Amino acid sequence: MKKDSTLVQEVPLGYLSGADTRKAGGGIVAYLAHGASDKRVPWEYTTAMLIQSLKIGLPVRELDDLRSSLDVSMERLVPMLGISKATLHRRMAAGRLDPAESDRVVRFARLMGKAVEVMESPVNARAWLTSAQRGLGGAVPLEYAETEVGAREVEDLLGRIEYGIYS
Repeated sequence: MKKDSTLVQEVPLGYLSGADTRKAGGGIVAYLAHGASDKRVPWEYTTAMLIQSLKIGLPVRELDDLRSSLDVSMERLVPMLGISKATLHRRMAAGRLDPAESDRVVRFARLMGKAVEVMESPVNARAWLTSAQRGLGGAVPLEYAETEVGAREVEDLLGRIEYGIYS
């Protein structure tokens, strides 16, 4: 029990209290999905803090932030995240995603951020992420990224594009 209370005390207050962190520049998804144009990392988004936030689960609003960043419907997004409609309703009532769901939300936000970085704009990134890509055997990156292995392959392809080794 003591371990859990220590964990909770170290997590940013906005994530525990339900306070709206948008006033301070947005949440984890907004930070990750908008690319790395600003290399400064706010203290609440360090790797250690991100892991702690994932362990307790992200606020449900992060899911809506992801939907907005990717510009896809919730009906399309939640199945890619492995969340059923019934589970989504339970999570919305509780106000928090579980750790595995939170991890998948962060996976997609990071892909969006990398795509923004490589494609140089959110519009171009969204178009690339939602279109069939030859480098993925004709698969759509967002659909390919439903698994961790697929997400790593999408990241790898983005890295090859970034360095002019597109295949």
